[in-house]
Amino acid sequence: MEGIIKYQAIWTDKSPISKSEFEKINFFRSLAVKRSYMGIGADGIGYGNISYRLDSNNQFIISSSATGGISIADRGDYSKVIDFDISNNEIYCKGNKIASSESLTHAAIYQSNPEIKAVLHIHNEELWQKHLFQLPTTSEDIEYGSVAMAEAIAELIKTYSDNKGAFVMGGHREGIIAFGESLQDCIEILEGL
Repeated sequence: MEGIIKYQAIWTDKSPISKSEFEKINFFRSLAVKRSYMGIGADGIGYGNISYRLDSNNQFIISSSATGGISIADRGDYSKVIDFDISNNEIYCKGNKIASSESLTHAAIYQSNPEIKAVLHIHNEELWQKHLFQLPTTSEDIEYGSVAMAEAIAELIKTYSDNKGAFVMGGHREGIIAFGESLQDCIEILEGL
C-alpha cells in the first residue's frame, strides 16, 4: 500500500506538471487503474505508482504520493523528480503534491539503465504469490521506499540483459515492478505475467 514517505523531500515548486507531460502518462495510469494495478485497497489506502523518464536524463514524471486511490487523475496528481541522491535518501521534486513514496525505487531503476524509460509499480496479491522467487525478487528483509530497497533494485536491474522486465518486491507484500522502454512495455509485461 502507499505508505509513509521515507525519503527527505526537497520540494521546490508547487505548480502542476505541463499538459504534454500529463498527456504522456495519464492514459497509461488510467489503464493501470482500470486493470486494478493501481487503486485503493480494502483498508482505504491507495496503492501503486507510475513514472516515465524525461529525455535522456534521470528526471522523471511520477504519480504523486497518496494518489493511488484517485480514479481520475489530473495534472496536480503527478510530480516531476528533477534530481535525487539515493545514498543520502533525497528526492528533489516539483508539483502540486509530493512525489510518490516509491520515488527512490524509480530513481534507482532509471539510474541503473539509461535505456529504461518507464516504471509501473503495482500491487496484486495473486501475481505476487505466483511470482515470488520465480521472478527476480528483492530480499524479504528490505522495506519499500528505503535506501536499502533502492540499492537492492539497482543491483537487480544490472542482471537484466534486456531493457524491460519485471521483478517482485519480497519485503513489500503484493508489490511487483514492471519496467521498460515505454509505458506500453510496462502494461504488456504485466499482462503477460
